Amino acid sequence: MNRKTARKPLPPVSIPSPPATDADEPLTPAGRMFLQPELDTVIHCAIGVRNPLDVDAIKEIIKNSLLLKHPRFSSILVRDEHGRERWRRTKVEIDRHVFAVDAAAGDADDGGGGCAERKVNDYIADLSAGQPLRSDKPLWEIHLLTEERCAVLRIHHALGDGISLMSMLLADCRKSGNPDAIPSLPASEAGRRRRRRSWAAAAAELVMMVVYSLVYCLEFTLRVLCVGDRRTGISGGAGTELWPRKLATAKFLIEDMKTVKSAVANATINDVLFGVIASGLSRYLDHRTPNALKEGQQITGMAMVNLRPQSGLQELSDMMKSNSSAKWGNRFGILVLPVFYHSHHSEEGSSSNPLDFVKRAKKMIDRKKKSLEAHFSYKLCNIVMSTLGPKFACKCNYDIICNTSFTISNVLGPKEEITIAGNPVTFLRVNTSSIPHALTMHMVSYAGRADMQILVAKDVIPDPEFLAKCFEDSLMEMKTAAEKAAAASS
Repeated sequence: MNRKTARKPLPPVSIPSPPATDADEPLTPAGRMFLQPELDTVIHCAIGVRNPLDVDAIKEIIKNSLLLKHPRFSSILVRDEHGRERWRRTKVEIDRHVFAVDAAAGDADDGGGGCAERKVNDYIADLSAGQPLRSDKPLWEIHLLTEERCAVLRIHHALGDGISLMSMLLADCRKSGNPDAIPSLPASEAGRRRRRRSWAAAAAELVMMVVYSLVYCLEFTLRVLCVGDRRTGISGGAGTELWPRKLATAKFLIEDMKTVKSAVANATINDVLFGVIASGLSRYLDHRTPNALKEGQQITGMAMVNLRPQSGLQELSDMMKSNSSAKWGNRFGILVLPVFYHSHHSEEGSSSNPLDFVKRAKKMIDRKKKSLEAHFSYKLCNIVMSTLGPKFACKCNYDIICNTSFTISNVLGPKEEITIAGNPVTFLRVNTSSIPHALTMHMVSYAGRADMQILVAKDVIPDPEFLAKCFEDSLMEMKTAAEKAAAASS
């Protein structure tokens, strides 16, 4: 099979003089790891707007925005005399960061805006596979796709995680219809569910935390060292990050997810999302490789978990305080989350009740929440980084990606419609540059909708649009089952 090879990332600029000073800031351990050639990771945020883009006006707005006042967005990457990466403040040349581009010509419009969406997705897919950011300037760019009325922010993961970058974006946005009001920051469901417990319940929870932590931290370690998934029709592996990519979008309504959530006791939107992933992957593999998987076969994913004490999005002003617990940067851990294949065509599968996918997901995620696995993964990375160096830490991270099958993340966006520079925002979508997984999924909610970007290695998954439809159909099937259950109980 003929596979193109992506370009290798550019190394950081080495500036022998002047020497490193106290003004140069060291990178965080996670930031150093994201800069390693094997994991050179760029976040792509696509922002669709209603009105045409004025390139010159946008440049002027950015010059006066909070983005350029943030030290990470006005610093270049340098190395000190010991080879350690550091941030050095520099003057930002806006014309080197913001520019208009033409997306590749697509097929004829399908009458529903599909052509523009396809062009944007194809453009981002090409960026994801082989276009590293130049390291002789701050590690961000904004590509303005004027024909498609879309801005694509390219931000290196070393600058911050999804929570940091979404908080930065919202600080420069305003509520639609109220140009003076900053969008409100939604809180996660976990934060809203805390309640007082008796000492007996607290003791029992402590015991469960210890047991689950031992089990899941051991599982995480084994995933790093040697234990991998059985090969399936969505498996990637070492070198897959170099293969060409395709990108598709699965679109959900938050109200539909809430309908499903209400049918499963104490479920969350994340439980529903992971149930949709399990059902959609089973549906897709039924089509791609019928009868190739055993009923109940495990397919393991990696989920990114925010570790800040305050869950959900953060106030940018709070994140910039040096003593803040919700500090700017990369503050996330990794959970190893399995889903299980259940044929939609088999009698022993769970097609008789689609809500079983959500119930299984909830049971597994509840156990993970009671463990310290996410904190363990974060601390382990820091320890390995400080003792064995970024190359070994990168190898460990690379190996756990190779030993699992997909990546999933979910970032809360604003609940209400917003504007940026007075232009109404029609969608927010996020994905990252390619990694050894052949399948990565990143969901962002916005104004009652949730768009999930599905980035695939097209030699492994040639039809991501069909995979997106499998996810959408799974949610609708669950919604129908939830409505029937509600009607039967009323």
